[in-house]
Amino acid sequence: MECLIGIQFKDFVLVAADMTTAQSIMVMKNDEEKIHKMSDKLIMAVSGESGDTTQFSEYIGKNIQLYKMRNGYELSPKAAASFTRRNLADYLRSRTPYFVNLLMAGYDVNSGPELYFIDYLASCVKVPYAAHGYGGFFSLSILDRYHKYDSTEEEAYILLKKCVREIHKRLIVNLPNFKVQKVSKEGIKELEPITAKNLAIEDADKA
Repeated sequence: MECLIGIQFKDFVLVAADMTTAQSIMVMKNDEEKIHKMSDKLIMAVSGESGDTTQFSEYIGKNIQLYKMRNGYELSPKAAASFTRRNLADYLRSRTPYFVNLLMAGYDVNSGPELYFIDYLASCVKVPYAAHGYGGFFSLSILDRYHKYDSTEEEAYILLKKCVREIHKRLIVNLPNFKVQKVSKEGIKELEPITAKNLAIEDADKA
């Protein structure tokens, strides 16, 4: 029932993740952190089994930091995605697989912003935009129609809001709050969360 959305542009990547934690038919909390900082210019959004998401994201994050300490430089987004995919694939063939879906977004000095789609079956692909969860069914058609590679930060944020509006409107499950982060050559920047309350205020102002 969770939802992750990632969109790559010319100079940056935007990643949004819902903040809801649910168990069966109950909502446990509405302020869960599902976007994790891996390094100075690399983030990973994670959804799936609650224990698996915490353990796997910490495991990958600590190993990326260990690599930097040993070698004196950070893994590129592509290398980090390959390392993550390999670990998922290895655990998939063990008795303790991780049921997690990931979006990995980062900025590489040579190739610019990059976004990788990784699922629990350890498939990994570089994409211009991607989504996990039921919310993705409604978001991908909007991204197909409105995604522009050279969008500004403001235009990108409006596009993300358009996706969240559609999720609020059409998805039977309540996902009111979305955390948003931007990755660019300046590093990781926290943007204003997209919430049902903020969107309702915005709609009231327009009316």
